[in-house]
Amino acid sequence: MTKRILYVQASFVPPPQDPRMDRFHWLSQTLEGDVLQPVWFRDRAEIEAEFGPGSYPVYARGRFRYHWFMAWRFQGLRRRVEVMRFYLRAGLRLLRERRYDCIVVYSHMATGVLAGVLKLLTGVNTVVEVVTVPNLAYLADAEKPGIRQRLLHLYSDICLHLSLIMGARSHLLYPSALAPYRLLNRKPVSVFHEFVPVSNVGCARTETPEGRYVLLAGAPWYLKGADLLIQAFRNINADFPDLKLKILGHFENRRELDALIAGSRNIEILKPRPNPEAIKIIASAAVMVLPSRCEGMGRVLLEAMSAGVPVIGSDTGGIPFLLKDGQCGLIFRSGDAAELEQRLRELLASAELRERLSQAGLRRARCELSEKHYVERFTAMIEAAARS
Repeated sequence: MTKRILYVQASFVPPPQDPRMDRFHWLSQTLEGDVLQPVWFRDRAEIEAEFGPGSYPVYARGRFRYHWFMAWRFQGLRRRVEVMRFYLRAGLRLLRERRYDCIVVYSHMATGVLAGVLKLLTGVNTVVEVVTVPNLAYLADAEKPGIRQRLLHLYSDICLHLSLIMGARSHLLYPSALAPYRLLNRKPVSVFHEFVPVSNVGCARTETPEGRYVLLAGAPWYLKGADLLIQAFRNINADFPDLKLKILGHFENRRELDALIAGSRNIEILKPRPNPEAIKIIASAAVMVLPSRCEGMGRVLLEAMSAGVPVIGSDTGGIPFLLKDGQCGLIFRSGDAAELEQRLRELLASAELRERLSQAGLRRARCELSEKHYVERFTAMIEAAARS
């Protein structure tokens, strides 16, 4: 019998219009169910303009149904409260109307705790997806974490323990994610990559009119280590004068970032792009770098690998598990701009190394981290949670 899940989505980002980019399209091969989806739309007309007439209040994709909540009708703290009320009301209604084998929740934070409450009220087992580096949550947001960051980290740790203790299983992006938490070390886990539609990333790379460039895609800039990459790039630029650095992302506070760039004509900040456009920018890069101070996995690295782009990443979180240093990419110590500079020089100086890493990354992405493998591992996780 096909397993049925209720998925609690923490992100306000609506699903992609192209079903091939949507994990629930792929999971419909083996599973079925419902998705509680808050979105940044404000009214029904905006949803139906995006997904077609009749797509509100429920939108079917494959064997899953999206249940919308228009979160942008509310502001500030009230938005969070109303979203939690939506999860609870809609979740209880669906769990009482239909049979579900499992509740799956994205993030161990408040949504994870709320999924635990749904379990207590209905008896349906939960799976919590831990999508960050828990022991670095909020502490990597600033060079010197203040009281606010430390309180938020404490809040994160409390939510992590509550949601995982109430849960039947957790989905980790790398094996050691829970190692710092003694009380959670015996909890059942499934370890596999996050969903990335690798088959939709073209591997045919082309030179751009503006020439070769190193790329960082992600925000906020301090968390993603943009300052480290700028420093390393400025140190090597004289030896690679044809090379540019592009940083793609939304940065609300650019004053410090612009100060680091110091007017360099070879460094460019790109505005955020829709995913199909971002993929083209990634696929045309000479090297993709993700120098994050905290990173669960790094979707952009997997997208770059799928496009045959050689990659460099920091040794934080799941990046080493994804790249396998020296096999599918190069790793440097998180926060170490000098070592990042060394790895950049090593890669840029050797066409043979770039080719070897790009081909190995492409093979790993297409053979081990594909949509097919994601569906298999996600389904096995649900079956294990339903048995517990």
